[in-house]
Amino acid sequence: MEATLQKPITQTKNRTIRRVAVLGSGIMGSRIAAHFANIGLDVLLLDIVPNALNPAEEAKGLTLENPGVRNRIVNDAFQAMLKASPAALYSPKFASRIKLGNFDDNLKELAQQDWIIEAVVERLDIKRSLYERVEAVRKPGTLITSNTSGIPMHLLAEGRSEDFRRHFCGTHFFNPPRYLRLLEIIPGPDTDPAIIDFLMSYGDLYLGKTTVLCKDTPGFIANRLGIQSLVQTIRVAEELGLTVEEVDKLTGPVVGRPKSGTFRLSDVVGLDTTVNVANNLVKMEHDESRESFQLTPSMQKLMEHKWLGDKTGQGYYKKTKDANGKTVILALDLKTFEYKPSQKVKFATLESTKAIDNLRKRFSVLLAGKDNAGEFYRRTFADGFAYATHRIPEISDELYRIDAAITTGFGWQLGLFETWDAIGVQKGVELIEAQGKKPAQWVYDMLAAGFTSFYKSEGGKKKYYDIPTKSYKVIPGTESFTILENLSDNIVWKNAGAALYDIGDGILNLEFRSKMNTFGAEVIEGLQKSISLAEKDFRGLVIGNESTEAFSAGANLATLFMFAIEQEFDEINLMIAQFQQTMMRARYSSIPVVGAPHTLALGGGCELNLHADRVVAHSETYMGLVEVGVGLIPAGGGTKEMAARASDLYQTGDPELNILQNIFMNIATAKVSTSAQEAKEMNYIRPTDQIVLNRSRLIAEAKQAAIELAENGYVQPKPRTDIKVQGKTGIALFKAGITAMHMGRYISDHDLKIAEKLAYVICGGDLSAPQTVTEQYLLDLEREAFLSLSGEKKTLERIQSLLQGGKPLRN
Repeated sequence: MEATLQKPITQTKNRTIRRVAVLGSGIMGSRIAAHFANIGLDVLLLDIVPNALNPAEEAKGLTLENPGVRNRIVNDAFQAMLKASPAALYSPKFASRIKLGNFDDNLKELAQQDWIIEAVVERLDIKRSLYERVEAVRKPGTLITSNTSGIPMHLLAEGRSEDFRRHFCGTHFFNPPRYLRLLEIIPGPDTDPAIIDFLMSYGDLYLGKTTVLCKDTPGFIANRLGIQSLVQTIRVAEELGLTVEEVDKLTGPVVGRPKSGTFRLSDVVGLDTTVNVANNLVKMEHDESRESFQLTPSMQKLMEHKWLGDKTGQGYYKKTKDANGKTVILALDLKTFEYKPSQKVKFATLESTKAIDNLRKRFSVLLAGKDNAGEFYRRTFADGFAYATHRIPEISDELYRIDAAITTGFGWQLGLFETWDAIGVQKGVELIEAQGKKPAQWVYDMLAAGFTSFYKSEGGKKKYYDIPTKSYKVIPGTESFTILENLSDNIVWKNAGAALYDIGDGILNLEFRSKMNTFGAEVIEGLQKSISLAEKDFRGLVIGNESTEAFSAGANLATLFMFAIEQEFDEINLMIAQFQQTMMRARYSSIPVVGAPHTLALGGGCELNLHADRVVAHSETYMGLVEVGVGLIPAGGGTKEMAARASDLYQTGDPELNILQNIFMNIATAKVSTSAQEAKEMNYIRPTDQIVLNRSRLIAEAKQAAIELAENGYVQPKPRTDIKVQGKTGIALFKAGITAMHMGRYISDHDLKIAEKLAYVICGGDLSAPQTVTEQYLLDLEREAFLSLSGEKKTLERIQSLLQGGKPLRN
């Protein structure tokens, strides 16, 4: 089933959701409302009525009965959501789907809602009081759920009617709801199992979430494991004398976790939030490791100083400005409790893993380190592994739910049991025992029974070790997923930069394997080979991968830079011509080609999707033609294709030059979409293309699109000869605009030169009047422009800056 942005009514398992109400407009409530608006629903967002006027309202002579005053809290929260960065909405226009109101005037409107989500302050008395008011107006059968991060369901539902309790449970979103994939579903003692089934399915299909069924235990799953890990990491850091910067480096991307690491994450979340959860969890008498939630000395001292992180302007880090007004990041010294300039981190253990791209292979090297980094990893990993084993069956009967919650709730690439598998289960046990601890008995029993891993791939499906039956079972809900990692036996061809999988039903999938999935010779070869094989023995091709970094960050600039420095312009010309031919091969193959972009699809990555027969994009796709940023123009058919799309749009009745100007500006400013929806508004994704919210379903949905195209009688298209271009008329318009920007010093001399080249190509060259041209004509123009710009000194400076420091240069 396809999850798209174009379905304002969503239905699954005999329950239809048209309207959703969110009670509480704070950071979580307003952003949950935004995400439901993202999927096309009408949303009612309510909050309390103020009990006093603020100074601005008093100055205007308003009263507490004024409608603007009564909705002030929800209005302010809504405006803050609209300004949030990263954005909560896929498109600003989706804000119109959210209606604002307050609990006194608008609560009666809950009678028209299909789902009511409570997201008010984490106080049991306040939530219960609100539920009593809700029950007076709620129609029987309406879903009612709480976004609580830890208050037990049985306490929240106490005193409510049978119908309320049967339709009530926890739906715990993680912040920010648009981006973090975890949705914990927590049944209450009387929740109808059918409601749980519905929410598990709905969250997956329509909200794009990994829905994890939790037990009604303190902290549920993610916060129980995540907070324990965070507090213990800080404790070990203090005991080993590690710095804040060192720990954040050790707990970041090198171990497959977000760049924020540990201390930066604490500052972003707010130390008080972490401390509140930890203080509740430390009270659990049944938890054998509850002392691990006791606050460390630095946490206690920060709380005393009220240095809570970003919300108070300082925490483990502090931003300040130097004498020149430049922002400087200071880090807290955990020994002296003074701030000092942030230092670069260097460990021999980290240096030894630089050449190891495979995350799983990295862990054994990290754990074998002889320095403080190695000791840090041994202590924290052993503690995390052991703690997770003892939480089964308390918080979850199955180990895969623990991994699913921790990875999608905190952005880890691998869960605790997946990481343990990477070093070997027996070695993990030895690691734990070396720290004077023991895992739960079921781990010993598993090894004694001859099972040596927590997961295994079999028949293209990922299976987990089921403790009660001592057997492997397919992870429920993943039966319809197509996961390339589980299909290693289905590779039909590969080279150093690409692999081609048979994903069944006559469809192939090409996976890029270069750094950031950039286009080099191996990827180009993979594209050509995959199309040839698909045309010969299959009926469709999907181009997709499971990278967490990029679908493709575009061309391999290092190769281009090398040729340009050596002034090998014939080689550059050949390289661009070959890339253009490959894009056109994808466009004009005899089988359907489907692109499945996600995360970054930049430059050539964008161009490939522009030439696919169908695009099935993940909702979080950041797409754009960004070549101007390195002093070039799109020359893999990108400029040509956008000229063609402008030509097609001329039929809409809008002024032709306005349409072309919008497209020109997107390219000239190297604008990147902030969502797949915005990519559609920028015409990089067509109205007929699909947007999928659940990343895990992306390749399966793309495969289905390829099957549909094939079964609907796919006919090989013919090269276009009908692209209308504007010629001198368009060039004159663009030159006037970019010259004015240059005179106003908004763009540099080199920016001016690039923009003029782009204008020349996208307008079809120096033609006396608007007319139609062929695709090949435009391809030749963009290749010539690219070639001339690649010889410019300032273009080489821009490329060098990006290659050396990863930063764009405006020269």
